[in-house]
Amino acid sequence: MISALRRFRRLRGLCTMTEQVSKDSISHEDFPVLPQIATKTRYKSSLSKVQATPEIEKKYVHSVYDAIAPHFSSTRYAKWPKVQTFLNALPTGSLIIDAGCGNGKYLGLNPNCYFIGCDISAPLINICADKGQEVLVADAVNLPYRTSYSDAAISIAVLHHLSTASRRKEAVAELIRVVKKGGLVLITVWAREQEDKSLITKWTPLSSKYSEEWIGSGSPKTRRSSFSLESIQETEENVPGEVLKDFPFADEKVTQEYFVPWHLPYHRVEVGGASASAVEDGLARKDDKKGAVVYDRYYHVFSEGELERLVSGVDGAVVVDKFYDKSNWCIILEKTSS
Repeated sequence: MISALRRFRRLRGLCTMTEQVSKDSISHEDFPVLPQIATKTRYKSSLSKVQATPEIEKKYVHSVYDAIAPHFSSTRYAKWPKVQTFLNALPTGSLIIDAGCGNGKYLGLNPNCYFIGCDISAPLINICADKGQEVLVADAVNLPYRTSYSDAAISIAVLHHLSTASRRKEAVAELIRVVKKGGLVLITVWAREQEDKSLITKWTPLSSKYSEEWIGSGSPKTRRSSFSLESIQETEENVPGEVLKDFPFADEKVTQEYFVPWHLPYHRVEVGGASASAVEDGLARKDDKKGAVVYDRYYHVFSEGELERLVSGVDGAVVVDKFYDKSNWCIILEKTSS
């Protein structure tokens, strides 16, 4: 296996994208066989087992992605070029963990490597499993892999869904733990400094500091409303809605906590199912004008330098590259201890 330094040099193309990464032409028949994971198992939600997870994440991340999984997956097919470059630059035969794999769009991207994935959303994992991918349900802050298991790991658009600095730090520590010494970790998060600044005006800013109920057993106050799917229109529209009025607003210049809307078209809603219950419980709302049930997803958007400061507080790895790409802050770490 080539040295970490040589691997890093290959990955420098992430910032310039001026070189095309070549692939070796080999057959999967040349690879040793990994133990099989039962991909056809229908996974159940692990929410009841995640006792330490803040309520805001359970309600506005986990439950939301469970409810919107099929629609979300149908919109998530384009691969980010720099993630592709990172994966294609890894040595042939590398084992790669995708922690927070979503619908599995990066699993198997480099045909010369092995991929395994995990996500907190059982419905998304089932989508991956139906495609024959090696996946399981797991929490980003408690990865179910042994120490020094993989050659590389990626965390794409995951950390910004964790609501406290300590949980984000623990997720970074887990990524470092599961890769081998000299292994590389790519992390991307949404940036506070969005290229399209108008997007932020369509998000719901939350308090700059959580109240006690947010990090305890409660959650932000939500309004209740009746819900009916009678005489609804079908629409494919999926655009941000109006800003909610029931949440405390922080100074737009400094807040990093937001609810970002997801519009689930009425014709994609299961009548009498999760969305009906979510609206009844105040965790989603109807938008008849757009013909959709609107879910709010919790995000902590990262300011410039914040991701670097976060990873610098975790032992066992060094930063080998950092960059801004498509409204995301990105960083590559190399594990330095076994």
